[in-house]
Amino acid sequence: MADGFQEIVIGPRRPGVSLGLSDVFRYRELLFFLVWRDLKVRYKQSLLGVGWVLLRPLISMTIFSAVFGRLARLPSEGAPYPVFVLLGLIPWGYFSGTFSGSTGSIVAGGNLISKVYFPRVIVPLGGSLSNLVDVLITMPMLMMVMLYYGVIPGASALLAPVMLVFVAVTALGPGLMLSALNVKYRDVGHLVPFFVQVWMYVTPVIYPASFVPERYRWMLYINPMTGVVEAFRAAFLPGKPLDAGLLAVSAAVSLVMFLLGLYYFKSVERTFADNI
Repeated sequence: MADGFQEIVIGPRRPGVSLGLSDVFRYRELLFFLVWRDLKVRYKQSLLGVGWVLLRPLISMTIFSAVFGRLARLPSEGAPYPVFVLLGLIPWGYFSGTFSGSTGSIVAGGNLISKVYFPRVIVPLGGSLSNLVDVLITMPMLMMVMLYYGVIPGASALLAPVMLVFVAVTALGPGLMLSALNVKYRDVGHLVPFFVQVWMYVTPVIYPASFVPERYRWMLYINPMTGVVEAFRAAFLPGKPLDAGLLAVSAAVSLVMFLLGLYYFKSVERTFADNI
């Protein structure tokens, strides 16, 4: 540095792909801005505003309780079915919102990406954090529903933030990979809603994992969301044991999916501006 000026030398990158996680911290102010922008756009000129955050899981809970709880009489492991299904809908809603939003985030942010440099991973990460704000808003509603049905959560409910971190990691892994693929192949965006719908029914959201015959249960266990949803319920429902082995398997699968998705995303991100 001389005369108040700092000399910066720009050279070629080293061989290989850097995950660039330190760049995210350096651009944290942009990340917070994108989260704030997403929240403002989502509820701008809306009659109910953030009330939609509460209505969506409540309406789904009511419909599922009527169809699957009363008519189909699916088991709920001794808990009131509305509470049981709501405890599945909250982590699933966070997952589906983050996964779907991540897939289309790069294409949706094309105007910004094509004009200025910043770590591209900030775009899907910002969507994940804005969806997390919605989840935090639903937590007081969950407590009210549980108290209405006489279910008192124990101290293990404090583990809920850890479960939500698992959900975010599980969603961002395939979300990052598909968001990169969606830049080149726009068909991906059309397939994701169908894929999310199918994924929900192979996840124990409306039924417990124990409801599936044991010889078919392995299909649930290779789904990383199974362990997360079951652990989220165990954190709130007294008497429901936490399956640590299932959670460990889900966490390992989620971490592998996240690292693979992030690696692929970083390996092709330099082509985003050209393909959008």
